[in-house]
Amino acid sequence: MSSSFSSSSNTHIESVHQIRRIDFSGIWVALVTPFCASAEAEVDFPALQALASKLIAEGVAGLVVCGSTGEAAALSAEEQLQVLDAVLAVVPAHQIIMGLSGNHMGQVLHRLAQTGQRGVAGVLVTPPYYIRPSQAGILHYFHEIADASAIPVLLYNIPYRTGVNMELATIQELARHPNIVAIKDCGGNLQATMQLIMDGDIQVLAGEDHQLFTTLCLGGAGGILASAHLRPDLFLRLQAQIRAGQLEQARAIFYHLLPLMQSLFEEPNPAPLKAALASIHSMQDVLRGPMLSASSAMQEKILQAYARLQDLEPIS
Repeated sequence: MSSSFSSSSNTHIESVHQIRRIDFSGIWVALVTPFCASAEAEVDFPALQALASKLIAEGVAGLVVCGSTGEAAALSAEEQLQVLDAVLAVVPAHQIIMGLSGNHMGQVLHRLAQTGQRGVAGVLVTPPYYIRPSQAGILHYFHEIADASAIPVLLYNIPYRTGVNMELATIQELARHPNIVAIKDCGGNLQATMQLIMDGDIQVLAGEDHQLFTTLCLGGAGGILASAHLRPDLFLRLQAQIRAGQLEQARAIFYHLLPLMQSLFEEPNPAPLKAALASIHSMQDVLRGPMLSASSAMQEKILQAYARLQDLEPIS
């Protein structure tokens, strides 16, 4: 019996070490979900696959599928899996993170199991939205998910969407779980960001696009960004220059990118981004209600900001 227990224990430790070795650093794109211009606004799978393939070919670390930029809240559970499978058909599984949100524990665990079967790199999980659990409730929720998950878990602290903030002590405790390996940081607390980076127990990824430069300079691992759909080469160059200590050059690129980043969030995401993508890629500018397309003035502003980036040479 002791031999059996020892073997099982060693297998578990081995599994934990394998999970901890997974690296989520780099520039990840929070992928939009293209829709067809029809009454039902069905998912435009050819456009989805073309965009996913293009971004991976341009060198980004990977894609986050069915996050808030992907309008996951407007997709049924079945559609979310269809979107994931469509991206998996053209992108290696180790370059895909799946978004996972919900406030029904059983349904969340069911979708987690379905995602885990597909062997993607990880799941990006928000606290339960709307119900605003206590910090103890958040700990319980994420421990349930991390214990059950066959793939790594990335925390997603975004209080302005969920209605609850994950406090620093809560994140630090969760970071001790062997299956919780990174955080998309939208908490808006620079002190907490610095402490998590200094602790070194969890990879910190910028979740607010305009905070990418600061997070990377502080030692963060990368970012999960909507704006990196547009000129991803510049985001990659920015991170490479910071790693090389070329801060003046990196700062110049960041300030070139900043007007685009800011304009993309002046109206609800992903409406401005979809307007830009419809102009430069083969996809329709379609969102599912109650989300509406960006205003004509906003579309013009974004395209002007994007056009100014064309003066910067593409990364070689």
